Amino acid sequence: MNIDLLKRLCETPGVPGREDRIRDLIKKEIDGLFDEVSIDPMGSLLCKRNPTKKGKGTPQKVMLLCHMDEIGFLVSHISDKGHIYIDPVGGFDPRNLFSRRVLVCTDEGDYKGVMNPGGKPIHIQEPGDAKKVPGLSEFFVDLGMGEKTKDKVKVGDYIVMDEPLLDLQDKVVSKALDNRVACWLGIESIRKLIKDGGEHECEIHVAFTTQEEVGLRGARTAAYAIKPDIGLGIDVTLACDTPGVPEHQRVTVQGEGVGLHIKDSSFIADIGLVREMEELAEKNKIPYQRTILARGGQDGAAAQQAAAGAKAIGIVVGTRYVHTVTEMVDKTDLGAARDILATYLAAH
Repeated sequence: MNIDLLKRLCETPGVPGREDRIRDLIKKEIDGLFDEVSIDPMGSLLCKRNPTKKGKGTPQKVMLLCHMDEIGFLVSHISDKGHIYIDPVGGFDPRNLFSRRVLVCTDEGDYKGVMNPGGKPIHIQEPGDAKKVPGLSEFFVDLGMGEKTKDKVKVGDYIVMDEPLLDLQDKVVSKALDNRVACWLGIESIRKLIKDGGEHECEIHVAFTTQEEVGLRGARTAAYAIKPDIGLGIDVTLACDTPGVPEHQRVTVQGEGVGLHIKDSSFIADIGLVREMEELAEKNKIPYQRTILARGGQDGAAAQQAAAGAKAIGIVVGTRYVHTVTEMVDKTDLGAARDILATYLAAH
């Protein structure tokens, strides 16, 4: 399993609207996998693989949507003393932001710093202070440069968490697994398809999309341009198989396979596609589980609703501790997601 690629994807910074570094990495990585590669006005990387065998009639367009962006912040203000104030791009729980190491990314270079909320340390707090959870507007970044910060950082520069990927025995832990997992799958599923000698009648489109975390924006324009017949939204989903969460809200269980995503706030999957995926998984001994998410959305919805519409399903990997620096996936589930995608494409 190519964990080195996943590590490079996760550790490369790229928030909504600032996906250029991830796009450049992917563009180099996919050399030779596709017949056509282009970048659309939204910054999405659109990759096309022509059919390798002739079928009956016009080839179906199968589109894999893999968003490149991670949650992060834009610089909204720099004080005279060099404290950087932030504007979120993506959904954060402030409880997960205390005492974080961050990377401030500018046109001139990257600067390491720390993020904390304003307020008193524990030694001088008043009774009850520790129970208060600061809002996002109370957090700031300190680069340790003081007044010189204004010479280095501009409003609109971006900030990501600064944490390395951990390759554990059965798991992978990192920031930005949402959704660099999908970028990995968009590359590795095509590699597996080719390695296995799988010819395909369909026209494959892998779109590495922008700005998903702020409303599926890149996927909407990419899907409208491609007008797929089948849309496969590739993403992570929750794996709340951990203490403190009722069993009926766990969404997925790690180690039980790829998630066939049936519903969330943005779309309802085509049930025929769900059944077809299940049949392929069972025939090829690929572990899988059905998933429903009470809230949230993903790029598969954009494909489903583009132009005259498409059949769509989500192919997801259950992830613990989503939208934190300790996101965790199981290697079994990651491999199953890669395998079901390669198997589906080879069958079309």
